[in-house]
Amino acid sequence: MDNGHVDRRKLVGADGERKAAGYLRENGYTIRQTNWRCKSGEIDIVAEKNGIVIFVEVRTRSTKGLYGTPLESVRARKQHQVRQTARIYLHQEGELERRIRFDVIAVQLSADGRLLELRHIENAF
Repeated sequence: MDNGHVDRRKLVGADGERKAAGYLRENGYTIRQTNWRCKSGEIDIVAEKNGIVIFVEVRTRSTKGLYGTPLESVRARKQHQVRQTARIYLHQEGELERRIRFDVIAVQLSADGRLLELRHIENAF
């Protein structure tokens, strides 16, 4: 993979995460963190609504069909990594007893970056 492709992929991913965070805010969620990192990985968005801490994995695509759908890319290994990272987040925040949920937001962008589709799957895993 050349650096141009990697940089473009990161830009597309960051744009999708911004759009997902905006969608969540518009729908009554509070954004607690974005791109929260620790040794075990990264959580794209940590949100909260109705007393529930929600860990959101955002998957963005700008090419239809290539590499499968955004939802298909959240496989068991990724789910495990997100769960592990969420545990560390909750421990550090002193909130191990909080109700939690794992959501996926799939963002489909046009080649010029316009939002074509945003799907929010609650309790995705």
